[in-house]
Amino acid sequence: MKHFLFVLCLIFEGENILIAQTFNNQPRFRVMSYNVENFFDCNQDSVGVPTEFSPTGLRGWSYARYRDKRNNIAKVIASLGEWTPPALVGLCEIENQHILEDLTLHSPLRSLHYQIIHFESPDPRGIDVALLYQPNVFRPIHQEPIRIHFPNRSYQHTRDILYVSGTTRGNDTLHVFVNHFPSRYSGELESEDSRLFVASVLRHKVDSLFQINPNSNILIMGDFNDYPDNQSIEKVLRALPEHSAARPKQLYNLFYTTQIAKKTGSYKHNGEWGMLDQIIVSTNLLTDTLHMHTTLASAYIYMPAFLLEDETKGFGQKPFRTYIGMKYHGGFSDHLPVYIDLQCPQ
Repeated sequence: MKHFLFVLCLIFEGENILIAQTFNNQPRFRVMSYNVENFFDCNQDSVGVPTEFSPTGLRGWSYARYRDKRNNIAKVIASLGEWTPPALVGLCEIENQHILEDLTLHSPLRSLHYQIIHFESPDPRGIDVALLYQPNVFRPIHQEPIRIHFPNRSYQHTRDILYVSGTTRGNDTLHVFVNHFPSRYSGELESEDSRLFVASVLRHKVDSLFQINPNSNILIMGDFNDYPDNQSIEKVLRALPEHSAARPKQLYNLFYTTQIAKKTGSYKHNGEWGMLDQIIVSTNLLTDTLHMHTTLASAYIYMPAFLLEDETKGFGQKPFRTYIGMKYHGGFSDHLPVYIDLQCPQ
């Protein structure tokens, strides 16, 4: 009887898990995007000079803190996967290949056998984007960094856009872009031109794929440092609201409605939630149900209790982050992960 009650509790607690895994009796292909907030190596500096996250830097970044951060990220990925690991994990704010290898080979993720795609970028802080993938459900056939060259600003550098194309277990070709658009640190309006330009580079690459195949399966994810209704996303990238009537060769932002509602989000600033982290898909992934596809209802923000803490000023809860200013706080990230579920007919 005790065993029965235990199983029953698992079923109720994991109701969404069961639905996701058995939706139309087709295997689930989960895609996750996560800005992990300054996941820096404690021994190597990608920029070649000591930084605030060097062992002797201002933040007191040590092996113990690095190890806790690594294991925290592993916990998030593993728990979000529930019974099936996420097929693809897009990561923002990671420093180098070494910490990715440490994450996948020496953390609690080691039993999940993730493979890594990563390129060093010219970002002045030394942070990059990366993709982890499950080789049993996704087989890369092409990978490249899309370098950003700002016009008339050769001195300005930012993260590359990571482009990976591959085939799924059902032999569908999937084009994946992992992004981390330029920061708002210098001010939203002052930095907007940089995000507009990066969005134009991304849209140009998307259009080239549509030119080859109007039914391309395209998935764009990351931290855009802009909201779904900002110019870079809505006007330049032309990622339409999810409730728009599907048209060929278009992009649809599965988190547009979440941003407009503003009741929750992936990031909290001045007591207000916003969707800086988004996943965008092409028309074919919303309409061709005979192949890999998703639905408007299959996009989520991952916000278990362990990723949140209470606001000190009575604004509800906020992400449990690693640092608050220069003070070590011991949490996970200042962003929450976002994810979508796709169905993969075999």
